[in-house]
Amino acid sequence: MYKIGLTGGIGSGKTRVADMLAQWGASVVDTDEIAHTLTAPQGAAMPAIEREFGPRALTADGALDRAWMREQAFSDPQVRLRLEAIMHPAIGQETERQAAAAAGSYLVFVVPLLVESLPRWRARLDRICVVDCDPETQVARVRARSGLTEPAIRRIMAAQAARASRLEAADDVIVNDGATTPEQLRAQAKTLHDRWLALAGTTDRQALGQAGTPE
Repeated sequence: MYKIGLTGGIGSGKTRVADMLAQWGASVVDTDEIAHTLTAPQGAAMPAIEREFGPRALTADGALDRAWMREQAFSDPQVRLRLEAIMHPAIGQETERQAAAAAGSYLVFVVPLLVESLPRWRARLDRICVVDCDPETQVARVRARSGLTEPAIRRIMAAQAARASRLEAADDVIVNDGATTPEQLRAQAKTLHDRWLALAGTTDRQALGQAGTPE
């Protein structure tokens, strides 16, 4: 199956783009959504997180206390590494399970930190698409939806790949800055969707042709 890696900084709008692609028939595997499921109340990763970090890492209902963990990770890089040692294998396993079950016209992996782990992803993807956004719009969007302070948001942004690095890795770019209307965003996504459908069809035909070639 033809595979797209969809990424972008926090607040860029990649989830909205992924939702459109799913509506048009793509299969979507969202690693951020997987992470949230794993760390929800009774999530599969929560017992290991409680063992590693103690009950302070949990909210009253048994989910990961994201605000507490975020503060710990920013103050001590080792905390982030310890959390990643739990989360990355679990996310990877569920990502593979969902990818194996995908039945859409092509497969989209939504990976917020794709560029940060580019060597691991590049070989398995046919194209990388970046949803690009200016930093000020990112901050405004995240503040509106999350209530995080601007310094907290900028710390998150600083921990992600630089905008230039994402754009350098991109095969395709969707612009979703403060001046982009919903209609313009949809039009850009639809143009790429149609292009990827054509590329996926070409790849499928080539595979069929190779499979049918007599030895």
